[in-house]
Amino acid sequence: MELDDAYANVPHIPGGAQYPARWMVAAETFRARLSNARRAELGRPYGDSARQVFDLFHPTGTARGLCVFVHGGYWLRFDRSYWSHLAAGPLARGWAVMMPSYDLCPEVRIADITRQTAQAVCVLAARNEGPIALVGHSAGGHLVARMAVPGVLPGDVAARLSHVMPISPVSDLRPLLQTSMNEQFGLDMEAAKAESPVLMRPLPVAVTVWVGANERPAFLDQARWLAEAWNAGHEIAEGRHHFDVIAALEDPDSRMVEQLLG
Repeated sequence: MELDDAYANVPHIPGGAQYPARWMVAAETFRARLSNARRAELGRPYGDSARQVFDLFHPTGTARGLCVFVHGGYWLRFDRSYWSHLAAGPLARGWAVMMPSYDLCPEVRIADITRQTAQAVCVLAARNEGPIALVGHSAGGHLVARMAVPGVLPGDVAARLSHVMPISPVSDLRPLLQTSMNEQFGLDMEAAKAESPVLMRPLPVAVTVWVGANERPAFLDQARWLAEAWNAGHEIAEGRHHFDVIAALEDPDSRMVEQLLG
């Protein structure tokens, strides 16, 4: 299809195919450490299907708030187990961190995944007090942006959002109609528009769109489109590509974590 290469990341990142295995090792090591310290709740359900589960990591002491990380993978792959180590930065700053899995296309539609993400946020909001910061990567960036649109989250939960950070998001789904991935997404133009944050007005919440300077032009465009449409913050991380731009979440002193949590 016309835009397949434009939205392909692995072939354009040195060693791109090795990143998932590296993420998995780092995540497993992190979970083991937090579990041994009795600071991890793993595989807790938030919905009916087997994939509607979350991991929750606790800071030492009373949590200052709840940070939710939503993973990417084009709504087609991965789950929460690849990303646990990215909780390190927010945890060190005293925030609890929740990482949900969700059902994948083509078994469900992207709109269903949006609803599942909202349900996960609501379940955790009910058992955690304080502000809620949302951060997501790639397709997860799309999903957290959708949470920042009126009517997606209940009003009492939406009112607790302190910051929303889409990292390398897909903010306009219309170009995906020109990719072979759409055979699994099942999008038509109406559905693509209905799930495109760039076409929506956001809640009055702080939003920072983050992207790596070395990303594919399509992702630089997607980030810029959302930042411009929402009059949001727009950070371009020098020297970072689509797979390592999220590494800053591990560092409590990084600019990314500082922006997300304040």
